[in-house]
Amino acid sequence: MCTEKQVRMDKNARKVRDQDINPCLEESDASQKCLDVHNYDRSMCSAYFQNYKNCRAYWHSVMMQRRKNGVKPYMPTAAERLEMLSSLGGKKPY
Repeated sequence: MCTEKQVRMDKNARKVRDQDINPCLEESDASQKCLDVHNYDRSMCSAYFQNYKNCRAYWHSVMMQRRKNGVKPYMPTAAERLEMLSSLGGKKPY
């Protein structure tokens, strides 16, 4: 039988894996894979961690600007983010 805490954790885990909610899923997965490969030696994965932090900061600023402009949803969907990145030449700005 599932407890309320388990159900809440499952719901939160699904949110983290949802591309429409988490714009940095690719960067998160890359840093986790790096940790797995390097036996959880964090010093070997600092570039991946920094890339994830840069991603979060970039999309947070986009979200705050959309909120300021009254655009909903505040976080662009995965499709919108893909369009935004392709308009920048396909290269990620972080």
